[in-house]
Amino acid sequence: MPTNIENILKKSSIPSAQDALKGRDTAMKISGVHAVNEQSMVREPNANESTIVLGMGCFWGAERKLWNTPGVIVTSVGYAGGFTPNPTYEEVCSGQTGHSEVVQVVFDTSVTTLEKVLQVFWENHDPTQGMRQGNDIGSQYRSVIYTTNDSDLPIVEASKAAFQKELLEAKHGMITTEIEPLDVYYFAEEYHQQYLHKNPNGYCGLSGTGVSCPIGLTV
Repeated sequence: MPTNIENILKKSSIPSAQDALKGRDTAMKISGVHAVNEQSMVREPNANESTIVLGMGCFWGAERKLWNTPGVIVTSVGYAGGFTPNPTYEEVCSGQTGHSEVVQVVFDTSVTTLEKVLQVFWENHDPTQGMRQGNDIGSQYRSVIYTTNDSDLPIVEASKAAFQKELLEAKHGMITTEIEPLDVYYFAEEYHQQYLHKNPNGYCGLSGTGVSCPIGLTV
């Protein structure tokens, strides 16, 4: 029988594509309507909108922080960065899909910028913790940024470099955030969407380092 340490190590490693769970061909069925602002979560972005996918630990608290960010039009929660097609929450939590819990953020570029959205991301979790956030342990809780267009990648990298400088000055460690172009985003189950709006007293493990992220600085 596996020990607790063996279970933690298994959940904190990313399986190979060959070892990941098989998954399924059928996509998760959701309403597609945001429970807070009634915006569509499934439509294509308009010309003045941009999308970024962020993972900062448990996606319940992360989504609430992001839907309350000025300039953000709509959010949804889901799974990205893994191998298993159309995974379930239980499969992701097993550590055998390779996915991270993420928030898809659609924001109005005439109202806010990617840098400002990233500032919320960096300041509201600890991006130095590897396969965990606080007491939440597992590869699904790792810090990730998945871009949806090529022009966003240098902005993300510059933002990371600026925040890394501030973290080191505050005696924190090195950023472990995974930064890659988005491959596939899978919507999570309906009950996870806007979870803390539906369950105001629900669990939120969101916690930052107390370090501010600069915007618009050359590093």
